[in-house]
Amino acid sequence: MTENIEKDFEIKNYTTFKIGGKIDEVFFPSTVDEFVHLLQKYPNIPVLGNLSDTLVSTFGYGGAVILTSKMNNITIDGTNVSAECGVKGPKLAQEVCKSGLSGLEFMIGFPGSIGGEVYMNASANGQCISDNLISVQCYSREMGLITLKKEQMGFEYRSSRCEKDNLIVLKADFELTKKNVDDIKSQMEQNLEFRKKHQPSLALPNCGSIFKNPPCNPAGKLLESVGAKEILEGGARVWRNHSNFIVNVGGATSTDVLRLMSEMQLRVREMYNINLEPEIKYLGNKSREEMKLWQKLTKK
Repeated sequence: MTENIEKDFEIKNYTTFKIGGKIDEVFFPSTVDEFVHLLQKYPNIPVLGNLSDTLVSTFGYGGAVILTSKMNNITIDGTNVSAECGVKGPKLAQEVCKSGLSGLEFMIGFPGSIGGEVYMNASANGQCISDNLISVQCYSREMGLITLKKEQMGFEYRSSRCEKDNLIVLKADFELTKKNVDDIKSQMEQNLEFRKKHQPSLALPNCGSIFKNPPCNPAGKLLESVGAKEILEGGARVWRNHSNFIVNVGGATSTDVLRLMSEMQLRVREMYNINLEPEIKYLGNKSREEMKLWQKLTKK
């Protein structure tokens, strides 16, 4: 089977953070068969989507990864919609809107792709990806190619069965609702306006929400109360409009971001005895300092 591969791949400009060094090998599967073949050939290979929730080390990554960007087919049949894992959220929202289908308006401002959004049950504006989902085609290293119904996915806030069982999303099927196209467009415009006020645009490179919301209080409010908006480290700083976002204001490194996250987490822990849990993922060759910082950040 032919493999679409690039070596010594500069990942920096593929990430929404605009941070990252060279990756030794990057595979770009374009079909489910190619994807499954790679997963079988390289059992522990990291799978990356739109890199909107991943901090890649400035020191690069001395291994192989899969990027799902070429897995981008969308099929619409009546109110049933099928999307491969590499389809970007805004693209899917726009396509179903053209067909007068409602249920995915919240995805219009999401920088991520379907695979990652199903994996973490993405949500916004009162909607979440599991609301209209019927089934998910996944790859399990133990069971191979499997299809799970919505009820089998274990969806919760910002999580699903995928993380616990190490499942890789290949395709998602939805059943949407017929609605007037103008009404759908109006809702998407409102969602975009809301997002502009509460989250930085990608003109300011960022990785989305940095920490998960604990049960007691939104992470952003906790961070704001401890003065997080004033914290900066090298080319990274906390966004002035919302304390749960870090923006790359120019030349930020992965070490800058991890140092900043560590200080944010420490302030909340010291003030409230709450340990904020990172929402973003981290990939790469860690320096000794980065290894210590990430271990501290992810310690339960």
